[in-house]
Amino acid sequence: MDYSKLNHPLRVPLSAEIHSRPFLQLETPENLTHFALYIEPAHATNLNPRAQQHRILQELCLHYGVPGPHSQARYFFHDFGRFRLKWEFHTEFATYTFVERRTDRIDWQQAFQHLPLRHVPQEWLAGLQGKIIVAAHVVLNKSLLRAATEISDMRYVFEGDMLVGSHAGNGGVVWTDFLIQPDGFSRFVVHDIDLKEFQAGRLIGRLLEIETYRTMALLALPQAEATQPQLTAIEKDLATLIVAMEQSDQDINSNRSPDDNGYAEENLLRRITGIAARIEKLSVNNGYRFSASQAYFNLVQSRIQELREGRIEGIPMLAEFMGRRLTPAMNTCTSVTQRQETLATRIARSNDLLRTRVSIEQERQNSQILNSLNARSAQQLRVQQAVEGLSVVALSYYLIGLIGYISKALKAANLPINPDILNGVMAPVVAFGVWHGISKLHKKLKSSNN
Repeated sequence: MDYSKLNHPLRVPLSAEIHSRPFLQLETPENLTHFALYIEPAHATNLNPRAQQHRILQELCLHYGVPGPHSQARYFFHDFGRFRLKWEFHTEFATYTFVERRTDRIDWQQAFQHLPLRHVPQEWLAGLQGKIIVAAHVVLNKSLLRAATEISDMRYVFEGDMLVGSHAGNGGVVWTDFLIQPDGFSRFVVHDIDLKEFQAGRLIGRLLEIETYRTMALLALPQAEATQPQLTAIEKDLATLIVAMEQSDQDINSNRSPDDNGYAEENLLRRITGIAARIEKLSVNNGYRFSASQAYFNLVQSRIQELREGRIEGIPMLAEFMGRRLTPAMNTCTSVTQRQETLATRIARSNDLLRTRVSIEQERQNSQILNSLNARSAQQLRVQQAVEGLSVVALSYYLIGLIGYISKALKAANLPINPDILNGVMAPVVAFGVWHGISKLHKKLKSSNN
């Protein structure tokens, strides 16, 4: 029986996902060059982000006559002879890690002049202009020295005054300064004192991830700094609007006309709607960048914990350096996010308050209109009752006139009838009959309407 037919369609790809990005297998000594290429927005080119990065990788493979990965691949590894290449595709960037085995004839202090990047075609490197967000060199060296005695050697390799280092990975020592050196690359030195199999690859992989995720996390900082003045302006506009709302309350209690009150409330509602649109635009523009940076920051913290650092006397560890430099930057982004959310909540409350006031004003105006309609209806009823009284008189007059004509005709027929007496007797009877008939008609219409 073919049991593969019983599988869920996603079982195989989901199982492969956890193995899709293995660490490099490194044997001391090794030299590495690491690039992270930022993915341009899809609207800037005719290619989607993955196609952009595959095109760059295909150009490099084509130069060496090597078949590239399939179009949906997120990971690629190949030994090009003079160097090995590991390529990974991420959501916002793609990484290229070039690895070269170093001969023992080259001292590790001179290793930064003998890197695998020299084997990469310059035309391909020139085509990366404007895309590189991270560039780092790593030297993996076998060492039996104590870390404390290496500090003077590190001063030769790193030109900055700030030196960061620690024992890491239960058998390795890591050195860096997180600065971009004059050659345009940051530098890492890893001494293999007693690293077990695959530990060197895992250690250097975590270091490169820290460097990459650190930079990607900091992408939100310029955006946060640019957002703060805009938030300040919105806060000032909101404060001015609230003062105007308070002044409007005082004007409502004054002798200002209802039309003026309605116009003022409508103007305030337009203003607060505009402020709400501005804060919503900022939230939309910043939402993805800030949330992504927080995710990268979490990854940096996770990778630092995985290093299991031990202190080198007098030298700050990577965790301390990140806590002092990276954490405040991320706190700035977090504070801007919270400030946006708080301001949006305040605007929403002000908007609800103003809409409630507008609703109350509309109800007051509607009440005035209804009172006016009631007064007009009462007036129309009085007029109608007066008209109905005249109608009774008029109808009675015509009926009595008919009775008079009939009585005169009967008198002319020599019947003993006095028309004047008959009209006088019938006048109140006719008037009462007409009034009673109209009253019954009104009651009948009223009961049918109910």
